Amino acid sequence: MPELPEVETTVRSLRKKVLSRTFVDFWTDFPKNIKRPRSIEKFKKEIKNRKILKIWRKGKNILFSLSGGKVLLIHQKMTGHLMVGKWQKKGGLWKSKIPGPLSSDPRNGFLHLILFLDDGGQLALSDMRKFAKIELWDAKDLEKSEDFNSLGPDPLDNNFTPKKLKEILPKKGKIKQVLMNQHIVSGIGNIYSDEILWDARIHPLRDASKISDKDLKNIYKAAKKILKQSIRLKGDSFSDYRLVEGGKGGYQNIQKVYGGEGKLCPRKDGGVIKRLKIGGRSAHFCPICQKP
Repeated sequence: MPELPEVETTVRSLRKKVLSRTFVDFWTDFPKNIKRPRSIEKFKKEIKNRKILKIWRKGKNILFSLSGGKVLLIHQKMTGHLMVGKWQKKGGLWKSKIPGPLSSDPRNGFLHLILFLDDGGQLALSDMRKFAKIELWDAKDLEKSEDFNSLGPDPLDNNFTPKKLKEILPKKGKIKQVLMNQHIVSGIGNIYSDEILWDARIHPLRDASKISDKDLKNIYKAAKKILKQSIRLKGDSFSDYRLVEGGKGGYQNIQKVYGGEGKLCPRKDGGVIKRLKIGGRSAHFCPICQKP
């Protein structure tokens, strides 16, 4: 699933490519992705001729502030990623007219949503498992939305400090799950919780109530460092995530433990990366340098 660095990378690229463009048409072959409004005809009518005024991020949500007081919200979920290009239908399938990764990478071929732009370009969603969420809101209603407002603080915000992290840390819960809880801290998922905890030398099963102030500060520093580093590398393409141009990000080339079961710990401490299940999700860690 695209996490904070991947979503932030996407938002920054979209600002360069589609800001100030206008939606002129819409296509989907999977209406279930459209959660608001439920009527596809109404969605198409309300999105048409809306100009993109602002593109921003909240947690893992990509938001397009549009003319007329509307906001388009896209959550890419597990396998979704947005791309900008030009596609045409051939043999019932959408094919990229632009050579390169948009056409050659199989991960870019699961198109289920296309928004047509006034300059002839298209904004497309490739989503192999079709879990992505698309919603069109009145801006004033989105501001009041309980789900939207219940998201935790962003770890890259200036007001996110070790003190703030300590305040929001729950009394119960394993630290891996706590970091992934979007109502506690927004934007961190499976990849970066593993990477952050390895960097901070914290076992993923450590109880949140037993995290010392020193270790909490180490988690905070690791989160800031790793998330910013991944943004510089344009995200992690270990799995499905791709850039809006169709290519891969670079963080997967330097990640330390995520997906590394059976490999030697990068600290060369003699540890071998292990994987365990926590609440249905995998956690990767070194049993030597990450003590319970």
